[in-house]
Amino acid sequence: MTVTMIDTASAMARVLNAPAADRDDLLREMWRPMAGMYHFVPGGPDLAEVHRQSFGFPPDADPDRVREGLDALVAADVWARTTRALEHAIAALRSADPALAVPDLTVLLVLGDPTNAHFTDEVQGLSAFGGISGHIVLTLWPTLRVLGRIEAIAAHELHHNLRYSPGGVAWDPATVTVGEHVVAEGLADLFAAELHGDTGYTHFVPDEARTDEVLAKVVGGLDVTGMQDFAAWVLGDASARLFGASPVGLPTGAGYGAGVRIVRAFLEATGATAAQSLRTPAADILRVALPRLGSTPST
Repeated sequence: MTVTMIDTASAMARVLNAPAADRDDLLREMWRPMAGMYHFVPGGPDLAEVHRQSFGFPPDADPDRVREGLDALVAADVWARTTRALEHAIAALRSADPALAVPDLTVLLVLGDPTNAHFTDEVQGLSAFGGISGHIVLTLWPTLRVLGRIEAIAAHELHHNLRYSPGGVAWDPATVTVGEHVVAEGLADLFAAELHGDTGYTHFVPDEARTDEVLAKVVGGLDVTGMQDFAAWVLGDASARLFGASPVGLPTGAGYGAGVRIVRAFLEATGATAAQSLRTPAADILRVALPRLGSTPST
């Protein structure tokens, strides 16, 4: 398998230096290697719009501010660090599960929108997606916290990617539950922590998202299906409002905080690692973990 990091540093510089009328086409060109992520969209989506919906920097943003962000990513050697981190994480997962199939990976790393308060404040400069086999998107703003977690962020998204690759867990949009998503976030964070210590834990998850009250609330929603509702249960009410979903009374990152507690209980009970548990069904993890936490899923 190969890890292909798209040269988005050069591509973003071209966008920033281009006349305004040309910038959307240049964004489409930058995103084109990721078109396979959207094979289920008839005719494919407008990739410039995908960029915007992914918190990507707006092409009409203050170019000086975006250039400062780009310069910070380049200075931090983020593209090479991400590649090395993915290769290291792949080796760890293959060691834990020698039968694991690893697809070729294409990785797109872009600057986020520094004018979007939800992106900069609520999720603290990080929006990433690795749930479609063979493709990972990282949208970042180079705060010190984000730059210090590059390797862990990459490992987290890789765990998602291989969990949902052929031979792993099937993600059926019609039947997938909040429980699967919550377990996946817990597994990915704990895998990143196995490799990178405390920096493995997603940094926008506050202490209030790790309480017993939040755990109980999330457990009550584990059986919810319908991906339109997942933002509230996993990312929290602020993200739910942003995406047009109904809030359920949870803080930002609630599903991550609860997921870590659930998966940690499973790992402690079984002696397994998050790397070894990449393909373990969520139902198996919940069946072991919830009684240890004094919780039961909704019915």
